[in-house]
Amino acid sequence: MQELATGDTAPDFDLDADGGGRISLSELQGKPVVLYFYPKDNTPGCTKEAIAFTELIEDFAKLGVTIVGVSPDSAKKHDNFIAKHNLAVRLGADTETHTAEAYGVWVEKSMYGKKYMGVERATFLIDKDGKIAHVWRKVKVPGHAEAVLDAARAL
Repeated sequence: MQELATGDTAPDFDLDADGGGRISLSELQGKPVVLYFYPKDNTPGCTKEAIAFTELIEDFAKLGVTIVGVSPDSAKKHDNFIAKHNLAVRLGADTETHTAEAYGVWVEKSMYGKKYMGVERATFLIDKDGKIAHVWRKVKVPGHAEAVLDAARAL
């Protein structure tokens, strides 16, 4: 599968979301979207990333940007994650990993010599026309939300 790049049309998705609803890219059409993929709720890096985006949610909102986090966790786990850390981002439950696969972030990983499939931390900034404006792969959490905000300001 070819890696998505700047200028490509972002693949649509339709996922169960926190709060019992659903979230889809087509529903957000006409607005810029930060779509960030993370491996698992309530793990240290994923928690820091969600909190960092939450802390900047007002700045993103002023730009009309919606932030959506996606992991293979269930919507119920997302609800617990949001409640535990007082998160303000929307979270999509990609339990069958179809969205992660479409974005090329469902990859073979390795830990302690064992190989397994998992989510590569990545973020896609999607413009109001549904085109990918910026891609961050193998994201390091410190400073990442701020870098995404800077890129969103340039849209």
